[in-house]
Amino acid sequence: MKTLIKNGLLIDPADKIEAKLNLVIENGKITLVTEEEPEADEVIDAEGMVVAPGFIDIHMHEDPVVDGKIEPCIFNTMAKMGVTTVLAGNCGECLYHPTKYLDLVDRDGAPVNVAMLAGHIWFREHAGATDKYAKITPEQTKIMKREIAEALRDGAMGVSFGVRYAPGTTQEEVEDVAELCVEGDRMIAAHIRDDAAMVCPSAVEFLDVAKKFGLSAEVSHIGSMAGFGQMTEFLQLVDRYRANGLRVLCDCYPYYAFSTQIGETTYDEGFLERYQTDYSSIEMCEGKYKGQRCTKEIFDEMRRDFPDALTVCYVMKKEDVDLAFSDSGVMLASDGVLNCGQGHPRAAGAFPRLIAGFVRQGTLSLYEAVNKMTAMPAEKMGLADKGRLSVGADADIVIFDPETIADRATFEEPTLPPVGIRRVMIGGKTAVLDGELLDGTLGRSVRKTGK
Repeated sequence: MKTLIKNGLLIDPADKIEAKLNLVIENGKITLVTEEEPEADEVIDAEGMVVAPGFIDIHMHEDPVVDGKIEPCIFNTMAKMGVTTVLAGNCGECLYHPTKYLDLVDRDGAPVNVAMLAGHIWFREHAGATDKYAKITPEQTKIMKREIAEALRDGAMGVSFGVRYAPGTTQEEVEDVAELCVEGDRMIAAHIRDDAAMVCPSAVEFLDVAKKFGLSAEVSHIGSMAGFGQMTEFLQLVDRYRANGLRVLCDCYPYYAFSTQIGETTYDEGFLERYQTDYSSIEMCEGKYKGQRCTKEIFDEMRRDFPDALTVCYVMKKEDVDLAFSDSGVMLASDGVLNCGQGHPRAAGAFPRLIAGFVRQGTLSLYEAVNKMTAMPAEKMGLADKGRLSVGADADIVIFDPETIADRATFEEPTLPPVGIRRVMIGGKTAVLDGELLDGTLGRSVRKTGK
């Protein structure tokens, strides 16, 4: 079938295009970009709308596998906010073997295209190193490296580390695993070892590994790492590495609160002093205290009895997060994670929020916002056919109203879909129309192969 999208403002930073042009789509690909209106089987009038590449979420956390099938929840919210491709398996954590997860996506389809990183912590634990505070043994290291290498050969994009969540991980262990990414030039991404006052030394630890092996690197969710008064120093540090030849970008989400499980190492002894806060900055996202701010008693009870319960912590500085988005080396990513529909609103609102909260407020151009959501993550992932609208590219497209697009998800209702997104297309077929998911099976796996 031949589809024509006409009258829209085409924004394609990968190809340096911002112009009123029409697109022709056939067999899942863009076949023509033109000022003309050729005949087509389907005509989509995008008058007054922006036509952009489908958004790419380079840092999010995948849906679980239940009884051999992926249970879509966050993938649904991703599609509804214009995301057509995600990179999951972040922070060193996977919910399932990463490349077997991709096999499930190909078998059943998904609401979005899915790429996976090999989560270092998942493979560490799979090799028997289940004590996150302990050093891994040589035999466990051997098993872990063999299995990660297999995952990379089977299409994982690279390796993610969550050193914060496995503090027993040594620099030597990170290097042992990172070296596996040299073959095929895979990327490494990290939730680095520490945040706040220790964020810069922690970044150096990770970036020195990337430098040693000449790898492409990504520092994850820097708002929740350096968003406590350290952002200026942190961005200067990353710029220095980039100026000296390191391929490094960072990602950030446009909120001023982070989210993690109450049992995680983030809340280990000393966190109140680290964030210069008290227990009331933590809100429970689920369980019997859902929607309530913590007291010491609530915190101790939930951490002891329900360590997997999600929380939101309101401690990040607005000026630091805003500064991150003004930096040309920072991409947008949601860091979205949902547990049975509960969690942080970033999982359903991060992408439209950047436009509503930054572009329309005059702190970021629409072109640069689209760049942070499409071309930058596509290039970092090595996706030549996504994140762009030139001839030959995959027809993954989002059509939105730049004047009305806005997030609606809140901390109380974290899965509310945004407004202002007219249509989301994957492979030239409509996945979402006016906020309604029409087809949740159009997504396929995205795998890294060869150089």
